[in-house]
Amino acid sequence: MSVERVPRYTDEPAWFKSSYSGSGGGDCVEVAAGPGAVFVRDTKTGCDGPVLRVGRSGWAAFVASAAG
Repeated sequence: MSVERVPRYTDEPAWFKSSYSGSGGGDCVEVAAGPGAVFVRDTKTGCDGPVLRVGRSGWAAFVASAAG
């Protein structure tokens, strides 16, 4: 899996889109690392849509589970 840097704004964290999201732009999931948490959003709802906040230990457990 690889990630693509998504343009960011000065007051936003740096968002990354998974290469598994495809290039058509329809099914994109982006993640951003913040202080003490990882943020996840669905780009179909736009940049102003809901953002899921996951603690770093929870995100590490999710990534380990998804990889194994």
